[in-house]
Amino acid sequence: MKLGVSIVGDIVRLMDAEVKAGEKAVTTAMRDAGTGLKTAWRAQITGAGLGARLARTIRSEVYPKGQPSLNAAALVWSKAPVIIGAHDTGLLIRSKNGFWLAIPTPAAGKSLRGGRITPGEWERRTGLRLRFVYRRTGPSLLVAEGRLNKKGRAVASRSKTGRGLTTVPIFLLVPQVRLPKRLNLARDAERARDAVPGLIVTNWVDAG
Repeated sequence: MKLGVSIVGDIVRLMDAEVKAGEKAVTTAMRDAGTGLKTAWRAQITGAGLGARLARTIRSEVYPKGQPSLNAAALVWSKAPVIIGAHDTGLLIRSKNGFWLAIPTPAAGKSLRGGRITPGEWERRTGLRLRFVYRRTGPSLLVAEGRLNKKGRAVASRSKTGRGLTTVPIFLLVPQVRLPKRLNLARDAERARDAVPGLIVTNWVDAG
């Protein structure tokens, strides 16, 4: 038996079309994988109660930009890597000067600049002085002599008789604190990586 092979059409054109289909499939697959991972990380962050603002720091990009490639790659990152990393690993935080970390109580209120208020900012804002109270068991305190307003915040007393004046704990003082591990970014990254081959095949078949 004699067998023969004949090629119908321009082989160069067919191969070129197949390469272009592959470039498009790989690039589309990497874009889908990157977008999916970005969405998954953002959902983790908001689900952990860390807020939509921090979730929006997660970004994704496909390289090379603006052109399909068989070597396309997706990059997913955070614009706040230190904060994200701390919640992903359960970071141990110590005071920079080796003394105390001041943890504000609800009576301290919030910083006008966002984030946690510091003892110095609190004194400047309220006009009250903080006093150190050492405790043998439990965290030591920074307290102030004032009153609690309707929002539960410590403010200066306006009473000349001292009515309503009380000693209010404003900050807890601890030598260190460990953030609980609230994220598992590697889990979603592995899932996104494992899905890439299937995405490439699906997009290549669709392109064909």
